[in-house]
Amino acid sequence: MPEPTKKDEMPNGQPEESVAPDSNGAPPQPEISLEVSPPPEAVAEGKDPIETDGKKPEPAEPEPLQAVVPSPTENGSNQTQLAGVGVKEQAESANSTLKGERSCSPPPPDDDDTAATTPSPPLQAENVNSTKKLSVDLPNDSVPAMERKDSVWSLGEGQAPEELEKPADTPPLSTLLIEQPQSGTVSVGGDITFVAKVEAKDLLRKPTVKWFKGKWMDLASKTGKHLQLKESFDRLTKIHTFEMHIIKAKENYAGNYRCEVTYKDKFDSCSFDLEVKEGQSSQSIDIRSAFKRSSEGQEDAGELDFSGLLKHRNQREHKQQDDTPEVDVWEILKNARPDEYEKIAFMYGITDLRGLLRRLKKIPKEVKKSEAFAKKLEPAYQVDKGGKIRLVVDLADPTVDLKWYKNGQEIRPSTNQRKYIFEHKGTQRILVINNCNMNDDAAYAVAAGDEKCSTELFVKELPVKIVKEIEPVKTTVNERIELECEVSEEGAQVKWMKNGVEVPTGVRSRYRVKCEGTKHFLVIDDASIEDTGTYSIMASGGTSEAHVQVDLKPLKIYQDLQDMKVLLGQPIKLHCEIYPGNVPGRWYRNGQLIQPSDRINIIHRNKVHRLEIQASSLHDAGDYTFVPEGYSQTLSAKLHIIDPPRVHLESLNFPENTVTVVAGNKLRLEIPISGEPAPRVVWMKGERVILDSGHRVRAETYGDQTSLTIDVTEREDTGNYKIVLQNEAGEATASIKLKVVDIPDPPDAPLVTEVGGDWCSMTWEPPKYDGSSPIFGYFIERKKKQSSRWMRLNFDLIKETAFEPKKMIEGVPYEVRVFAVNAIGVSRPSEPSKAFTPLAVTSEPTMLVVDDVTDTTVTVKWRPPETIGAAGLDGYLVEYCIEGSDDWVVSNKELTEKTRYTITGLSPGCKIFVRVRAINAAGASAPRSLQHAILVKEVIEPPKIRVPRHLKMTYTRRVGEAVNLVVPFMGKPRPKVTWLKDGKPIDPSHINIRNSDCDSIIFIRKAKRSHSGKYEMTVQVENYVDTAVMDIQIVDLPGPPHSVTIEDVWGGNVALVWTAPKDNGNAPITGYTIQKADKKTMEWYTCIEHYHRTSITITELVVGNEYFFRIFSENMCGLSETPTQTKKSALIAKEGLQVKMADYSDHDFKEAPKFTQPLINTFAIAGYNTTLNCSVRSNPRAKVIWMKNKIIILDDPRYRMFSNQGVCTLEIRKPSPYDGGVYTCRAVNELGDAQVECKLEVKVQTQEL
Repeated sequence: MPEPTKKDEMPNGQPEESVAPDSNGAPPQPEISLEVSPPPEAVAEGKDPIETDGKKPEPAEPEPLQAVVPSPTENGSNQTQLAGVGVKEQAESANSTLKGERSCSPPPPDDDDTAATTPSPPLQAENVNSTKKLSVDLPNDSVPAMERKDSVWSLGEGQAPEELEKPADTPPLSTLLIEQPQSGTVSVGGDITFVAKVEAKDLLRKPTVKWFKGKWMDLASKTGKHLQLKESFDRLTKIHTFEMHIIKAKENYAGNYRCEVTYKDKFDSCSFDLEVKEGQSSQSIDIRSAFKRSSEGQEDAGELDFSGLLKHRNQREHKQQDDTPEVDVWEILKNARPDEYEKIAFMYGITDLRGLLRRLKKIPKEVKKSEAFAKKLEPAYQVDKGGKIRLVVDLADPTVDLKWYKNGQEIRPSTNQRKYIFEHKGTQRILVINNCNMNDDAAYAVAAGDEKCSTELFVKELPVKIVKEIEPVKTTVNERIELECEVSEEGAQVKWMKNGVEVPTGVRSRYRVKCEGTKHFLVIDDASIEDTGTYSIMASGGTSEAHVQVDLKPLKIYQDLQDMKVLLGQPIKLHCEIYPGNVPGRWYRNGQLIQPSDRINIIHRNKVHRLEIQASSLHDAGDYTFVPEGYSQTLSAKLHIIDPPRVHLESLNFPENTVTVVAGNKLRLEIPISGEPAPRVVWMKGERVILDSGHRVRAETYGDQTSLTIDVTEREDTGNYKIVLQNEAGEATASIKLKVVDIPDPPDAPLVTEVGGDWCSMTWEPPKYDGSSPIFGYFIERKKKQSSRWMRLNFDLIKETAFEPKKMIEGVPYEVRVFAVNAIGVSRPSEPSKAFTPLAVTSEPTMLVVDDVTDTTVTVKWRPPETIGAAGLDGYLVEYCIEGSDDWVVSNKELTEKTRYTITGLSPGCKIFVRVRAINAAGASAPRSLQHAILVKEVIEPPKIRVPRHLKMTYTRRVGEAVNLVVPFMGKPRPKVTWLKDGKPIDPSHINIRNSDCDSIIFIRKAKRSHSGKYEMTVQVENYVDTAVMDIQIVDLPGPPHSVTIEDVWGGNVALVWTAPKDNGNAPITGYTIQKADKKTMEWYTCIEHYHRTSITITELVVGNEYFFRIFSENMCGLSETPTQTKKSALIAKEGLQVKMADYSDHDFKEAPKFTQPLINTFAIAGYNTTLNCSVRSNPRAKVIWMKNKIIILDDPRYRMFSNQGVCTLEIRKPSPYDGGVYTCRAVNELGDAQVECKLEVKVQTQEL
């Protein structure tokens, strides 16, 4: 597994650790403690173990996770690899010392390793407990160790530290890559290229290639002057070539790289290594800065800058000096234990622990000369079991006290035992261990003062050999078996096996094991067939095996079991005779042991074995077997239980065996049946047999029931179904009636028999098919003929076949339809009825009265009916009947649309009754009759003038307005009307008068003030006269006041006096408007409006100015057209000062009109007001005239004209396309005229869809 890359440092300088993908983002564990057993290779190489000074490292808080790794077994197959953090770095930094403590297979020894002097035997399995502890402390001690699986310096799970130094194995055959990048070596500052090739014959587009360093770093974002990625394509060979160029390599570029190729759902990758050779570096370089990341803001920011060790960049000298004292980290690492390397690296901010340990490994290790020992113990010793071993140490100071330890416990001399012997020979101190056994296999140490050295003693046990082999055994059941074997050593440990599985020898086991000196026995007291097999015995020096065969005893059968057929419920008796007679046996049914019970009786008398069952059941059928105990022969027979077939319809609870189902539903009729053996079932409908392969209707039989299945029931499925069952015990039949009910057929189209204004009467016939269920009632729906929405008219079923729909809209065509309802549901709708339209006659005419009677005619009038209806009103029919007769005569042969009619051709003096009917498409309405008879004789009615209310007071109109007065009157015969004005006849050339039978109209097109006066109207019928007088007043604007004089001037005040105007405009004066103007500008400003008096004092005048004043008179028509101006001016002089006016000639400001801003062509939107603007300068003020298409615009309400301070504006209200054209503005004064024009286009706004 390639080692992971390091991520950039955090902003605060703390190293940020990367977490492997399978670590679930867990932070690093605080401490990991590994217990490692020394492999035999460590002893063989003769390398020094780690010096622990007899002390175990104290665990840090929290309690570290202990990972115990067992030592290899004899054959070396059970080697367990180290898994943890920082193991490789510690192994490399400890040189050959830590290599002796690895549990993985070590690499070949280096050239500088010392050759082994003592051969090292393989470790025994009992030596697993001999371990040494290696503790690694990580910086974060607050996170539980169980949460961490990998860190920045993780070697990966299951990978030994030594394997990192080995070359990568050959990868498997690639699926996309035809040429893979190969591992390479480059010196610092050199260039190297890695090439990957992909064949594109089967690819439709270019594959995607990514280059990674380690696991996560995508090199596509790191391209620059040191890294370049190139790609090319050869059209002839159709091969994509991808290259990665590393330029001026640095030390931190070394590591594992990966190339990934992706194309659609295909994926391929390969890994390769880059080794960067570095030059000799000085030991005086600051390793803390060398193993930190490069500074930010530079091109190489974020990378581990090891090249600084070679180049001695000047930029590092410019860094701010740290106040902390200089620390020689190399010396700290050299003197520290390997388990403290990570803690030291974290303490001094070193993030690249791997590179640090590689450098530490290459530094020559200075062997510290021991002060107490001239020669220490060998790293390991080996001795045969039962032999003697001498542990020799040479002291530098013979006077030092010496103590020997075994597994940390001091070895004290004993006078009674000769196990340990302590010898002194000059400066040598010797520990002799006699008669070595497995308990002596341990770690030994010797302490001389404060120094200590240790070693390992391996006791080799001699193999135990097989002297006498196991002999094969062949016997029968219930016999005793004894297997014997003899070994070379007394009390040796052996293992008995059967068919490769260890034989259980517990208290409850059938096997017994015993030992007599060098002989070992395996005893089976009561042999059985299961004891047949291959038995073996295993010792440390060999194996012996033999086959044991256990057979059954022979048996004589006098009477075998016989096959039987028994009716259900009858007793069963099975009988057999065997020899020897005292042999017990067991009865089995279908392989199951039969136990005696109240119903089952098992009898054994001498040679006879009998099985009796009182009442047979179906479960008793099967294969019966009698097995004599201890014999290989068995007696077997088949027992058949037969039962006549039966159909169990009573369990279905169908009344009269009738099944009712709704049409369209799925029917699955399951009927229980019985019979043994299983009967043959046939379903029939009439003479037709229903098969099990039918599509819609099929019959199926399984187990103890038969079923009839109809996927979609139809009306034709109604009928009787017959079930026939047959087996060897008999035959049975049953019949079932199936009734398929359905919704009824729709009724026929209903018939509309009568139609009213909002109702109709309809009838229909019941449906021809009621769905095999009685009809409960009917639903009625109606709809408008043009609509598709039907509306239900009743929610309660209608039992009858007639209905009267109501609340219909008159004049709208309707259709109705009917639904039939039974217990199953609602039928489809019937066909709609013929369309019909509800229509109603109108109500009778109202307010029938006699309007006029002459000697031969009678005139009546009436009002229209209150209710006309959708059929409308075609006209009226007037009928009359002579008193004393019942014959009504139609007066008008054709309908009259008027509400007044004159009956002609009557005889004078007769009496008639009159009635009127309204006629429409539905017919004639009820008649409206007069209650009393009418005498055909003309009657004189005195005249009566009905003066309207607004004419009873003075009728006022302005000059130029139209006057139209209608004065109604009454009288018979037709009155004579005359009009007088101020007592004189009216001139018809000035005033138009029109008279009728009931009113008189006076009309004046344009009123003048001369039309004012008293108008008298006279109406005369024979000697009867009625008179009415109406006052008409025509008013106009008043004239100006008569004279305006300045009465007095004082301070800033002026007193004015005037007289009322001579012409008040034929209306009372309602007020005056006073204006003032400065003599210099002569611009008039209103001082006060609606003033009622004829004298006023004007105040707040400006001192030094000279003012003129003018006054307008006002009545109900408005202000007078012209004002009256004061002849003299009023000078507001300063008191006490006299101003001498200089003589000068007035400048002539007169100027002909001149447009300073012309009109501009404009576009307007129809319906939105628009304005045309221009400005003109002139003196005196010019008169402005607006024209459209050369025609002057006068009194048109669609146009408004404004002129203020020379700015002329024409507003066009809501223009239409017809308002477009050429508009002209003309200014005219006494000195000349000027004009400008523009074009206006009115656009119609289109509505967006």
